[in-house]
Amino acid sequence: MSGAKLPVAVTCGDPAGIGPEVICKALADMTPQVRASILLVGSIPVLERAAKLVGAPLAFRDGAAGATGEAVAVRHVEVAGMPIAFGRLDPRGGELAYRCIVEAVGLASGGVVGGIVTAPINKEALNAAGHHFDGHTGLLAHLTGAKASFMLLASERLAAIHVSTHVSLLDAIARAATPRVLATIRAGHAHYRRLGYAAPRIAVAGLNPHCGEHGLFGREDVEAIAPAVQAARAEGIAVEGPIPADTVFYRAHAGEFDLVVVQYHDQGHIPMKLVAFDTTVNVSLGLPIDRTSVDHGTAFDLAGTGRADHVNMHAALAYARRLAAAPRA
Repeated sequence: MSGAKLPVAVTCGDPAGIGPEVICKALADMTPQVRASILLVGSIPVLERAAKLVGAPLAFRDGAAGATGEAVAVRHVEVAGMPIAFGRLDPRGGELAYRCIVEAVGLASGGVVGGIVTAPINKEALNAAGHHFDGHTGLLAHLTGAKASFMLLASERLAAIHVSTHVSLLDAIARAATPRVLATIRAGHAHYRRLGYAAPRIAVAGLNPHCGEHGLFGREDVEAIAPAVQAARAEGIAVEGPIPADTVFYRAHAGEFDLVVVQYHDQGHIPMKLVAFDTTVNVSLGLPIDRTSVDHGTAFDLAGTGRADHVNMHAALAYARRLAAAPRA
């Protein structure tokens, strides 16, 4: 079976959060044919509660995807005590989220699904359950044996790939080293080539104000970032930088670049959430499987109200289907 015909697995995230709700809302919007291409990975009681809450006329069955006109396919994951209370930190929620991710990764690695879409997890609940990871990115790298992984935030007019993500700012500065910056450029270039860009135009954001003003405000841009850009250009990659972070996103949003390499979490997340809060998709690169995610959290304060917006889930699902139809090199 080709990748384009494989179903997409969707993990249901922390059951105390809004993940199951936005999944059910998105499923209710789909045609039966598209819905048949989805395999949920989660707890059926949690999903049934979410569907009832949001008024989605859905039924669920434990089984494989592919049958139209029937209940939504679920790979049921059992954790005692489900469903748990909305909006409360609970190790059982972290445990269910963890087991769903493990199950989905196994399905993708085994060729059963063409990729995975992840609903939000709560990092504190994950760690309270005994699974000590910084979030999806680190956990997925661990489960797949990937030597390195990269977070890409993608929207229609702006995209950013991160040199580092969930680390302190002090650690992020240390990670902005030539090998890692070069690897990030390469990962972004390869991804956009896969999506059909003949020569992706990549900008690399500087770390310090004004890229350090030739060392006046720090030498990281001169000694670590610029050499990575030069090495990438020598490989034929269309990349420029370092470019001051206070102007590079304006230029990218105006259409000059397809992708911006950013040095740390907030340098990329702030502009992405400013211009495309509801439609930005979180994509993991560098893994042997494809994974997309919504770019929002569990929203414990909103969970259980039925008011959570599912536009971002639709965007994550659409990106996952796009990747399923784009063969890997």
